[in-house]
Amino acid sequence: MNRMHRRLCSSADWATKVADRMPRDLADVDLGDDVLEIGPGYGTTTRVLVDRVPRLTAVEVDEASATRLRVEFGDRIVHGDGTALPFEDGRFSAVVCFTMLHHVPSRALQDRLFAEARRVLRPGGVFRGVDSQLSLRFRLLHVGDTMVVVDPGTLPERLTTAGFAPGPQVEVMPDTRLRFTARRP
Repeated sequence: MNRMHRRLCSSADWATKVADRMPRDLADVDLGDDVLEIGPGYGTTTRVLVDRVPRLTAVEVDEASATRLRVEFGDRIVHGDGTALPFEDGRFSAVVCFTMLHHVPSRALQDRLFAEARRVLRPGGVFRGVDSQLSLRFRLLHVGDTMVVVDPGTLPERLTTAGFAPGPQVEVMPDTRLRFTARRP
């Protein structure tokens, strides 16, 4: 992440914005009793989730970020890669990821992350994600950053190919965010 992007994602303003919109992002989904968050980054979404679910685990690919998050969240934070999750099959009731998919450096790795999310879900488990869509502001924020925007038109097929039940829900929100829900059969 470039300096401007890091500053935004670690700011109090961003934390307030996330805390305000996450209840809406999760209002229509039951996450169950054991939730995995992929890519907590600075922990803004984790701070909201930790009080909403009975058990939360978060996996962070960046070792320095994982170490920093462990200070606040303890052993809930695991240093690992969302494309090769260090968890057994069928462990979690839900997998979530918020505003991080565009940082996965290729479509093929995003697809691998989808398959891994499906693998670690219990039958009937839900995968809920939210990510940004392309805009001028978003593009400027990512100058020099990885930015592989998820195409909402191809996402349903990609999730089904990853092993989720046919007919995942994919919507582009009015604020140029993508929200999706997929279920493990």
